[in-house]
Amino acid sequence: MNAAIALGLVAAALLGLPLFVVLAAVGLVASWRSGVDPAVLIVEMHGLTASASLVAIPLFTLVGSVLAAGGAPQRLVRVFNAVLGWMPGGLAVVALTSCAFFTAFSGVSGVTILALGGLLYPILTAGHYPERFSLGLVTSSGSLGILFMPSLPLLLYGVVAKVGIDQLFKAGIIPGLILMVLLGGYSIFTGRRLEVPRQPFSWAELRIAARAGVWDLLLPAGIVAGIFGGYVTVTEAASCAAAYVLFVEVVVHRTLKFDRHLFATFREAVVLVGSILIILGVSMGLTNLLVNAQIPSRMLAYVGHVVHSPVEFLLLLNGLLLLVGCMMDVFSAIVVVVPLILPLALRFGVDPVHLGIIFLANLEIGYNTPPVGLNLFIASQRFDKPVFVLFRATLPFLALMLLWLAVVTYLPFASLWWRGIF
Repeated sequence: MNAAIALGLVAAALLGLPLFVVLAAVGLVASWRSGVDPAVLIVEMHGLTASASLVAIPLFTLVGSVLAAGGAPQRLVRVFNAVLGWMPGGLAVVALTSCAFFTAFSGVSGVTILALGGLLYPILTAGHYPERFSLGLVTSSGSLGILFMPSLPLLLYGVVAKVGIDQLFKAGIIPGLILMVLLGGYSIFTGRRLEVPRQPFSWAELRIAARAGVWDLLLPAGIVAGIFGGYVTVTEAASCAAAYVLFVEVVVHRTLKFDRHLFATFREAVVLVGSILIILGVSMGLTNLLVNAQIPSRMLAYVGHVVHSPVEFLLLLNGLLLLVGCMMDVFSAIVVVVPLILPLALRFGVDPVHLGIIFLANLEIGYNTPPVGLNLFIASQRFDKPVFVLFRATLPFLALMLLWLAVVTYLPFASLWWRGIF
């Protein structure tokens, strides 16, 4: 009976049944089989609303949607191109920087590839970069910036793991910059090797680009200063950021008006937030049932028998998370997997903040790997290329990202540097 139910739910998920329905069904079946009142699932959903940081998720989601609809991607590309375009491989570095900047606000929902990919890919190919390199760069950059504030996965991990959001924001800075340096260095090497023409530096172009993009650049500066300076909480920063981008796009740039376009932007943000929160709600109830059934403690006992050191545990953890990243989207993976691996990580002395960076780094790589690599499928639709062609194009970038993952995993200081300063 149990096997038939499990196989039925797996088959339904593979056939396209929404994940939150599958998780809710698993929770109901588990409560029924264990003799627990299903009302406990609703209690856990209600308890989720007690998280003070939860409000920041819809607000920062709105920020990303408004920026995308208001033309911020184009303005950012122009600014970064005016600043960095003169370097060898400068145009590729511009693409990396623009995507990382935009992904930090839009989340890893594919918006970066849709909003910037169509702009950057023709610019790269027109700049004499090979097609394979250009496709690999733009596709890999779709999840770049996941560790930079105010990334939605960082916020969601903080809520699920009950870790301070400001701590995660600090922890993601150095690992995120290391990845940018690695990919930027490879881009500069490629530009030099292929003798790609550079764009001459122009003060006039920089002034024009800066005048148009200064309002967008002030946004992250204000968030960093506000949160790290202790002037605002994460939720207050999210509220200020949402009000700020609406003012900039509606009043300053006038790219959005109070019409169907703006309401469609709000609708897009609401749909994304709703999908995250409903998955989070049903998964928290299921997690509580798993805890009551002592599943985490049994996993802890088993792992304790086969793993004998933190190094072995981290190696096993990375293998598991890379597999999870290949099969699940980042939001589902966080709410389903984090509650299960967190007790194991604590057992082996892995700091929850460091674990969050390792977790998200693995999922960032998973966005570029089959069979469910979201970046590959979105880029396939955007550029009309087969998924296999795009995966092959991303291989050099994936190799560098795996090297970066090893650094982030085994050098915890990269994530916890701030504890020696603040």
